[in-house]
Amino acid sequence: MKKNVLVIGSNGGIGSAVINELSKDDEIAHIFSVSRNEKKHQDPRFSHYMVQDEESEITEFAQIMAEQKICFHQVYCCLGVLHKDDGIKLTPEKRLEDISQEQFLEYFRINTVLPALWLKHLVNLVCKDKAVISIISARVGSISDNRLGGWYGYRSAKAALNMVIKTAWVEYQRRRSNTILISYHPGTVDTELSAPFQGNVKPEKLFTPEFTAERLVDICKQAKIENSPYYIDWDAKSINW
Repeated sequence: MKKNVLVIGSNGGIGSAVINELSKDDEIAHIFSVSRNEKKHQDPRFSHYMVQDEESEITEFAQIMAEQKICFHQVYCCLGVLHKDDGIKLTPEKRLEDISQEQFLEYFRINTVLPALWLKHLVNLVCKDKAVISIISARVGSISDNRLGGWYGYRSAKAALNMVIKTAWVEYQRRRSNTILISYHPGTVDTELSAPFQGNVKPEKLFTPEFTAERLVDICKQAKIENSPYYIDWDAKSINW
């Protein structure tokens, strides 16, 4: 049976690469794409929806899918922010004095709240026979693996995201028992998100979006329900929550 796939945050570096990787798969019936801006792709199986960062628009998209009786076998949620200059400026904190309420809330809004809202609505949109929902997290979201400190807002938001994923999995077991949830650490990817922080990254540890997408898609294909929820890196190695 051919599969319907949803990519959320499809205009980012990883999201765009995931769509390109999925377009190589003949087993996919349709690729649904969601982002705040327009996006085009040459694959005839591609459909894009502009959805802003408001739950009302996520709800509207979910209603459209439900009315069309579309369910998703795979979902790739590629939302996330580490730094930005537009709107509320975000810069990872180096010390306690750098923490600001406005910045902290923005980290949580994008990295935690939006993926949580998608999980809320996806519970009624994933296919009952089997589905995989992967969400881009980060190794720095691991509470037990925090040895360097700093990056208070981003670390906290990703740790909270991991808790959302683990908690949602408990409910998904009751409502969509064949759904696998994956919290995915892509490593350092050569995208706009990591650009200012690549200076100390070894060349062999700076991954292309294409490599990251290939690994993520493969991990989703290999994932097993008995191992859910996953907190896993690009090399398919588990990370301590």
